[in-house]
Order: sequence, then structure tokens, then C-alpha cells
Amino acid sequence: MKEAELTLAISAESPTTPDGIALIEGSQAALLEVFSPEEIFTFSPQELAGDDIAFLVARRGTAAVGCVALVDCGDYGEIKRLYVSPAGRGFGVARALMAELEVRARSGGLRLLRLETGAALEPAVALYRRLGYCECGRFGTYDDHPASLFMEKRL
Repeated sequence: MKEAELTLAISAESPTTPDGIALIEGSQAALLEVFSPEEIFTFSPQELAGDDIAFLVARRGTAAVGCVALVDCGDYGEIKRLYVSPAGRGFGVARALMAELEVRARSGGLRLLRLETGAALEPAVALYRRLGYCECGRFGTYDDHPASLFMEKRL
């Protein structure tokens, strides 16, 4: 099968599987290419395996090529760790992950999504803006760090 013909499938999976761990490590490595370790909020696979977290994995064929986590914070959902591996880029994986995350958030009764991203991650910020996210104030337990950009979207 040609690469362009591979179908994209998104499902909730455990972040503690080998594929989940590889995606989280890939995300961490990509962030370290842009930011210092002090500027990155890290999450272990075990932390992303909580009962209040949906960890979504995108697969092209059998290959895990992207992930995102949705944390139910009660009055809003927080998006964490949107990541697409180099092999998955250019196929709409990030957009598809975000669309599925929003469907799950709505079905879970969430009406507001928030995220923290790095202001220097221009492609990610541009994607979030195209999807209807706008800048907002700091939320949760995040420090007010100059590298951080806070965004939200009402569903």
C-alpha cells in the first residue's frame, strides 16, 4: 500500500504502552530542540494515564504517528501534549487529533478547552488559531512564564 493511501485512525489508548511512551518521548525531544528544560512542563506516561485523562493516539496503518491528551479539570478541559511524529507530518494528523479531542470533550460535557503552548512554536500556535482558539490568561497551576502562551476555545 502506498503511504498516501494509509488510513488515519484515532483511538483512546494507554500512554504507558511502548507506542505511547515513544510518542511522549518524541514530544519531549521536539520541545527540547526549541526550549530549555526549565521552560518545558513535562508529563510522564504514568501522569497521563489518570482516570480524568483521555490519551488519544493517531495511527497511519499500524504506525503510531501522533498523540494528544484531554484532561477533565471539572469546569474546563485542558489539552496536553499534542504531538505528531516526523513520519506523520503533512497528513492532517494534528487537525484530526484536535477534532476528535473536541468531539470527546463535548460528549463528556465540557464546554471550554484550554491549553498552554510555547509562544515560539509558531506552527502549533497557527494551527490552534485556525481551529478557533484565542489567547487567554494564565490558568491552573502554571507560572506566568514569558515562553508560555495560554489559549482557549468555547465549544
